Amino acid sequence: MTHWIIAPIVLPALLAPFIVLAARYHIVIQRVFSVVGVAALIALSAGLAWQVSDGSVISYRLGDWAAPFGIVVVGDRLSTMMVLLTSVLALFVLLYAIGSGWDDRGRHFHALFQFQLMGIIGAFLTGDLFNLFVFFEVLLIASYGLMIHAGGNARLRAGVQYVLFNLIGSTLFLFALGAIYAETGTLNMADLAQRVQLVDASETVGIRVAAVLLILVFAIKAALVPLHFWLPSSYAEAPAPVAALFAIMTKVGAYAIIRVYTMIFPPDLEVTAGLHADWLLPAALVSLAIGMTGVLAARKLDRLVAFSVVGSMGMVMVAISLFTPDAIGAALYYMVHSTLAGAALFLISDLVRTGRGNVDLTTQPPMAGNALTAAMFFVGAIAMAGLPPLSGFLGKLLVLDASYNSDGMVWIWVVVLSSSLISILGFARAGSVVFWKAHSVASEDPNPEAAKPAALSYVAVGGIFAMLVLHTIFAGQVHGYTTRIATQLFAPDAYVSTVLDTPGKLSTPKKEH
Repeated sequence: MTHWIIAPIVLPALLAPFIVLAARYHIVIQRVFSVVGVAALIALSAGLAWQVSDGSVISYRLGDWAAPFGIVVVGDRLSTMMVLLTSVLALFVLLYAIGSGWDDRGRHFHALFQFQLMGIIGAFLTGDLFNLFVFFEVLLIASYGLMIHAGGNARLRAGVQYVLFNLIGSTLFLFALGAIYAETGTLNMADLAQRVQLVDASETVGIRVAAVLLILVFAIKAALVPLHFWLPSSYAEAPAPVAALFAIMTKVGAYAIIRVYTMIFPPDLEVTAGLHADWLLPAALVSLAIGMTGVLAARKLDRLVAFSVVGSMGMVMVAISLFTPDAIGAALYYMVHSTLAGAALFLISDLVRTGRGNVDLTTQPPMAGNALTAAMFFVGAIAMAGLPPLSGFLGKLLVLDASYNSDGMVWIWVVVLSSSLISILGFARAGSVVFWKAHSVASEDPNPEAAKPAALSYVAVGGIFAMLVLHTIFAGQVHGYTTRIATQLFAPDAYVSTVLDTPGKLSTPKKEH
């Protein structure tokens, strides 16, 4: 048992109350501790990802209570990769919040930011379904506080809508947990992987109900159609750094689907046979189509970005719904890309708001910092639309290739290619209206709310773009790693044996070289 695996959860959990109690009225001290904490989180996450990169699995038993009776935190390739992605994204988002002054427009931004990280990272590392629910609630509470940061009626309304939809998901989650516990007597994921296999075929009603409820819960978190209505308004009204951090939150839902439906309810399990293809794939294709149509129809830049997030999640879920190692590997590669691209676009929309005072897609005089903001929007649009040479193009190719031999290949190719064209038109329209046509407008008195964005804001966005470039340059290595992750997911022996400390042939985690 290693103690390091618990550190990414404990660090923000301790830092948040410290900021509230010791630095409540000192924004500079808050910023210093928050940045140092996130930097330490990156170091911890990178160390854990390196430790499990050979295919081993590490775990930590709270109170040294053995699973399945105690709480267990588990790190494998998938969970540590997601924790590292969260930590890196958090650093650039935090730098933007500091540079733009968003963190000083309300109270307790940095404390809530740390609690949010605790909830997200805890959801990735937990080895227990009930504690997955607990971390969902932690990140929900923190995200609501962040969403209404700096106040405003529109932001408050969007926050209430966000909370109500997620509370519905939480209620369904509790019902699902109750059904699973009633049928199996455990909520530990490794233990469930074994016990669900033993359920008699004539007594599977409770398990099937639980499996359907869980997929609905995770679909809400992932903003999958028809459970996506909360996302466009909520993300568009949230402060830009908050919306950028929220780009990883939809991936928590995707992660949960991957984890639960490869380990507990795998595709070959008779109890839940057909659930994946019958439910997930059609919903994912519709999500992709609606999201990219929303990009074309949006009248404000922030809503355009929010709909692009819905569309990108549709693309991720298309790959996940195939439930093959190649498809999951492609989904994970694209998931990293879409998280970074979506976060960058939310920050760029705030650069536009800062430079011109609003984000309306109407022709207005050139904004402050127009050239650099326009260049960044151009790069972000290429990334999200999936055009070469950036990683979005490669990610879509991987998804299409993974679907080539599937039953829904024709529908997947048609929807993916057509939605890509629609997204290109949508981003081109927005860019031409906001940046190009601005030069044709006669100079007017500047908007009193407009100002030149801070240099640190541009540095933060540039840092995310640097990650996208690296994701593209090392695409072969990254995709190879995500493919190994998928292979490990479909052979969970090492995970189960490590968590349950099973004697015999599974007692030693399997390593790959």
